[in-house]
Amino acid sequence: MKDELKKSITGKKARVGVIGLGYVGLPLLTEFAAKGFTGIGFEVDERKANQIKAGQSYIGDVPSSRLKELVNTGRLSATTDFNYLAECDAIIICVPTPLRKTKEPDVSYILAAAEQIQQRLRRGQLVILESTTYPGTTDEVLLPMFEETGLRLDQDFVLAFSPERVDPGNPQFLTHNIPKVVGGVTADSTVLAAHLYSQIVNDVHAVSSARVAEAAKLLENTFRAVNIGMANEMARLCYALNIDTWEVIRAAATKPFGFMAFYPGPGIGGHCIPLDPHYLSWKARQHGFDSRFISLAEEVNSRMPEHVVQLVSDGLNDECKPMKNSRILLLGVAYKKDIDDVRESPALSIIDRLRAKGAHVRYHDPFVKELRFDDAHTEGGGDPLQSVPLTDEELNSTDCLIIVTDHSQIDYKRICSLTPLIVDTRNALNGELRKTSSARIIRL
Repeated sequence: MKDELKKSITGKKARVGVIGLGYVGLPLLTEFAAKGFTGIGFEVDERKANQIKAGQSYIGDVPSSRLKELVNTGRLSATTDFNYLAECDAIIICVPTPLRKTKEPDVSYILAAAEQIQQRLRRGQLVILESTTYPGTTDEVLLPMFEETGLRLDQDFVLAFSPERVDPGNPQFLTHNIPKVVGGVTADSTVLAAHLYSQIVNDVHAVSSARVAEAAKLLENTFRAVNIGMANEMARLCYALNIDTWEVIRAAATKPFGFMAFYPGPGIGGHCIPLDPHYLSWKARQHGFDSRFISLAEEVNSRMPEHVVQLVSDGLNDECKPMKNSRILLLGVAYKKDIDDVRESPALSIIDRLRAKGAHVRYHDPFVKELRFDDAHTEGGGDPLQSVPLTDEELNSTDCLIIVTDHSQIDYKRICSLTPLIVDTRNALNGELRKTSSARIIRL
């Protein structure tokens, strides 16, 4: 079985199925198809599947022209019919792994995908989980499900974990040149999974087990969360001391050893950094271990939207204006620059807090035309907001503008000339702009 599968992968005869066609799954599927494999994408959202069939990409890192070409050649397809899983030689799970309201892991999407595979598992298949999860998921949850079919690991199928590594909107690092960590439940599983990824990725780093690979992913993002928490705490301290946070960081970054620059912001967003540390701390609690660094970082980072609102309030008070009935304009609501992803964006919490204080809130984002609110984002929900154009009238009538996301295509010089008060949470306004600005600028 193993020799046959390896030969099939080497000759690009293996059919690759990807479950979940979001920010991770669609670029991965596209890469396999581009390298000569036949790729099938599986989605529960029929709208997404139809868009892919039409060659229309909804992911910024996958150009529609490239997708359409692969669809037209028959190398790439999408379906909502999971019966086609039986035709796949390799199946990769790329589904979301959110948190419950109790901040505990929600692996229901992984379980749903695994159940679809379980019903169709056959001899000669390689199954890989990419969705971020707690250490032990692959061999404690997936393996027993698959062995319930009567098939046996290594004899009939192989199983591995390989953490997704995606940085949306970063043209420098795409699927092919981001090193891939791979850990199998067994040595044979590791070898075959690593061999599959080596067909599309320049560098594959094999580890001794799926648990190690699962823990490595959580360490990557917990490291970032903790250090961003330190930068955010430093920003609040510098504000209290009337010191320029960004100048302090620039000075510290001149040290050629023992320091890595992390920067403060209005809060943390995206699917990974706000969520992944909770998976690690939850698993730690199962073993009686209290991960205090992780908890403290989460506490600091979650308070940043409140700090941003306080900066707005301070700025308005200096102008003898109350927060209530003030016109507040958010510049950018995506969680990072030059993308359309609003998952866990701090902008949502900032808007929620501003509305609670009676402010009239509007936003402009060239990538996000509409912003929807629900219980996952805000305490009380709310009607959707539409992105407003940055007209002279809009800027002149704004009491305070908050730069939440520093998109590249914004004319910051114009904003500085038309807006009376700006809270810059991203250090988007350079020294020259601040010198010539007619606006009062408050920086994080």
